[in-house]
Amino acid sequence: MVRRRRRRSNIKGSSINEYYDYSLLFITFFLVCFGLIMIYSTSSYVAQRDFNDAAKFLKGQAIAAVLGAIAMIIVSRIDYRILRRKFKKFNINIAMLLYIVCVFLQVFVLFFGVESHGKKRWINLGFTTFQPSELSKVAMIIFMAYLIQKAPRTLDTIAGFLLCFFIGLFIIVPIAIANLSTAIIVAAIVVGICFVASRKTWYYYVFIAFAGVAVAAYIFLGSQSYRAERIAVWQNVETEPKGYQILQGLYAIASGGLFGTQLGESKQKLGFIPEAHNDMIFTVICEELGLFGAVSLMLLFVLLLYRILIIGLNAQDLFGSLICVGVFVHIAVQVILNIAVVTNSVPSTGVPLPFISYGGTSVSILMAEIGVVLSVSNQMKTTKTKESN
Repeated sequence: MVRRRRRRSNIKGSSINEYYDYSLLFITFFLVCFGLIMIYSTSSYVAQRDFNDAAKFLKGQAIAAVLGAIAMIIVSRIDYRILRRKFKKFNINIAMLLYIVCVFLQVFVLFFGVESHGKKRWINLGFTTFQPSELSKVAMIIFMAYLIQKAPRTLDTIAGFLLCFFIGLFIIVPIAIANLSTAIIVAAIVVGICFVASRKTWYYYVFIAFAGVAVAAYIFLGSQSYRAERIAVWQNVETEPKGYQILQGLYAIASGGLFGTQLGESKQKLGFIPEAHNDMIFTVICEELGLFGAVSLMLLFVLLLYRILIIGLNAQDLFGSLICVGVFVHIAVQVILNIAVVTNSVPSTGVPLPFISYGGTSVSILMAEIGVVLSVSNQMKTTKTKESN
């Protein structure tokens, strides 16, 4: 559903229609609300057991969702092209400033971040924690879109592409030290935006093949690499002790059948799947809502991506189109990786399911990101001439 707002045009007998994609807005709200329901369903037992409050995780996620909704609405009503404007005093625009801030935050978190599971990924703000890698995804989308729209034809050469990717490395490398899966998502965003903007694509395939070999060598040949251990678990999930979480998730998926065990009736969430409300939430969805619920959720993501694609194709300028491409790649890659991990199609890695998994930073930033796409849709205008009788 798209709402049109009519404005006067300088052309006699014509009007200008402004578009605001309410379909995208409603799908986003539906996914977030569905995520809140599933977070309560998956976490209530553990929250009651450990904190004597069944709604503890739901409350935290709900607050983040409300803040994200406010940010999404506000951002959607602001012209996205303001991101290209410069601060005259400092000769720097908002897109570049956001990129610089995120580079600083990624380095900062490596030294002063809150450690969890052996890695520093969060910054303690006192009243809550903040994961800068989520903001870095948005920063890369906006900054790469800005760079490319300034000189789009530079991507027709290998040197131009390598220059853009080298700029992305300032964020990708510090992220990779703490979280390889998030670094892969950010790298996919950079490559995806450059691929769409370039007229020549053959060297992208060469680069992807080379990068794949390099990552595989790093995983298999790296000294004392826990990632190599994850490969072994992936290959022998039934026998490896550390394959327990994935194996329990597979049991949950298999238990769901066609229509599931009904909402709230999952057995595997009762302590069998560790932190079921986080990255493994899709397995509980499969158990409680069955194949029907899982496929319906995936179709909702497809519809969400379709609306983003349509907005990108009809954007008023290259900057808006590339922002939509970046958001499309971000959400698509993250959904694919999460579902692939929980179904043991790829080695285990920590990737949340967008809008659904528990994580205040993730849901807030994602909703603000959708707000930017809505801003692009809000700037689309068409002039319609009235037919004379």
